[in-house]
Amino acid sequence: MAHGTFDSPRGDPSTDTPRGVLDAAPGPLHPAAGQTLAAASRVSWADPVRLHAPGRRSRALLDTARAVLAEALEVRPEDLSVHPTAEDALAVGLDGLRHARRRVGQRVVASAVERSVVLLRGDVEDPVPVGPTGRVDVASFTAQVAEPGVAAAVSQTANGEVGTHQPVLDLARAAADAGVPLLVDATASLGRDPLPGVGDVVVADAAAFGGPPLGLLAVRPGTRWGLPGPRREAEHGRALATPWVPSVLAAAEAWRQGTASHRTDAERARVLVSRVRTAAAAVRDVEVVGDPDARLPHVVTFSVLLADGEVLVEELARRGLAVGSGSACTSSALRPSHVLAAMGVLTHGNVRVTLPLESVCPDREEDVDRLCAVLAEVVAAVRERLGTADL
Repeated sequence: MAHGTFDSPRGDPSTDTPRGVLDAAPGPLHPAAGQTLAAASRVSWADPVRLHAPGRRSRALLDTARAVLAEALEVRPEDLSVHPTAEDALAVGLDGLRHARRRVGQRVVASAVERSVVLLRGDVEDPVPVGPTGRVDVASFTAQVAEPGVAAAVSQTANGEVGTHQPVLDLARAAADAGVPLLVDATASLGRDPLPGVGDVVVADAAAFGGPPLGLLAVRPGTRWGLPGPRREAEHGRALATPWVPSVLAAAEAWRQGTASHRTDAERARVLVSRVRTAAAAVRDVEVVGDPDARLPHVVTFSVLLADGEVLVEELARRGLAVGSGSACTSSALRPSHVLAAMGVLTHGNVRVTLPLESVCPDREEDVDRLCAVLAEVVAAVRERLGTADL
């Protein structure tokens, strides 16, 4: 599985290196993962369930890649399944918990800042409130999870939109005391933050560490889990089809390439994000949201009063800087962020910076410096454009 197993062409770093990318949700592929993807498409194209030689080769390579990704989630290979997207993995993981405990009830305990697929998929009657930094209220979670009729609980390791760490260990303890299985959503943090080591079901996104946007679903041994309807044939009975093997190989290569540098990368990203937080806070009527300390190292969101988020994104794009806006969980829906609304902060005029890995974007420090240098000018230009500069 090491890079070099495939005879893949190497690109020219001077032309292939992404520039100005400050929105890694998802971001560019790790260079080695991209080369693996190209090479693997030539040697592992066959359906891995076929018994002919190409199929057997694909199966062997898929098994190798699964072992690497299982190690990333700290589970056994047989506990891990690969899905087309992180949203699909979350939906399948939650459906399996709810169906297995359908005689207990159908309620799902989840916070108001969980990803939309969780809030919409689960029977979340009364989302657990969060504080102004986006941190889940542990007392409220504990009370809800102890109520009758609860099938499952869900907690993020950290919020992918504002970066705030969640008290996952406390929430896991409360769920265990109530006898309720917990799904841990690590889609924003795997490869950027240490895993908490808890959760009956764990979901992650390979795009978080420079791989393709694949959902990773781990169901720990002993967990009551099962999907309704006929048993699915692929991925330990959890998927309708076997994943495309080259994409899984690329994800495994991205993880393998980054394991030695994750901690160092996080330390450097934290410094860069602190620069952005300081620069944004220095601009008139700009609010930096999320916990300033207990947070993901690579994520920051700030809200600009008297401005429009999409216009800010456009203005920064003209300067060669790619950032995000709105909710990371509902980016295709042009409506205010449910995460920011739950926090009670400004829901309009927000900009989200999600730093890619340095190995993916070697110029990210320069890009951050450029963002900090032009931010005040961009905010002023947008307010002038919208006619709100003098308000």
